[in-house]
Amino acid sequence: MKIALFGYGKMGKMIEQIALQRDHTIVAKVDVDAKEIDFCEMDVAIDFSTPNAAYGNIKGCLEHNVPIISGTTGWLNKFDEIVNLCNETKGGFIYASNYSLGVNIFFELNEYLAKMMANLNQYKVSMEEIHHTQKLDAPSGTAISLAEGIIKNSDLSQWKLGKAREGEIPITSKRIDAVPGTHTITYDSKVDSIELKHTAHNREGFALGAVVAAEWIVGKTGVFTMKDVLNLG
Repeated sequence: MKIALFGYGKMGKMIEQIALQRDHTIVAKVDVDAKEIDFCEMDVAIDFSTPNAAYGNIKGCLEHNVPIISGTTGWLNKFDEIVNLCNETKGGFIYASNYSLGVNIFFELNEYLAKMMANLNQYKVSMEEIHHTQKLDAPSGTAISLAEGIIKNSDLSQWKLGKAREGEIPITSKRIDAVPGTHTITYDSKVDSIELKHTAHNREGFALGAVVAAEWIVGKTGVFTMKDVLNLG
């Protein structure tokens, strides 16, 4: 499979290593200063670029019939435009805030726990996410996905970075050197606390999931999620 990488930072380099190990070929490494892009050689593209570049990368691929998966966060105000474009061009697109198998199982556990806690008003939910200092956005896309999963299964209305009001989920974001990603959801009451936590030990799980998603989407039409890729129902 011929893969184009949009964004060639730490994640892009790790995705390259795993793709090569799985007998794929990297035909392009598109960084922020790229002027011309040859879409003809690509079977699929993987975007781990920047919030400012992601929309243009995804749009260009869909317009040139290249299926693309994106793990870039911070651009989702234009997500509906991409969905419409994907449908118009009969393209293939996956967005995930996190491609790790473990994190996607964590998403499912988070929603299941939120349903169980929905009527237990004595518990107040909060969230903490910790990432490396190079991460550009806060809160993380994974934290936002987790918050949305809770909101969908509770009476809470929205999330808030920092101090929250009644009906909101407070999210604390920390940036610490060399932390790949830790997410903790806490339900706290006067008598006890319940914690759900995922800790990434390195970036390899994210990169492997991205390559697996890229392998899966080739030949498919539509907008998909990692639930589709991993058959999580």
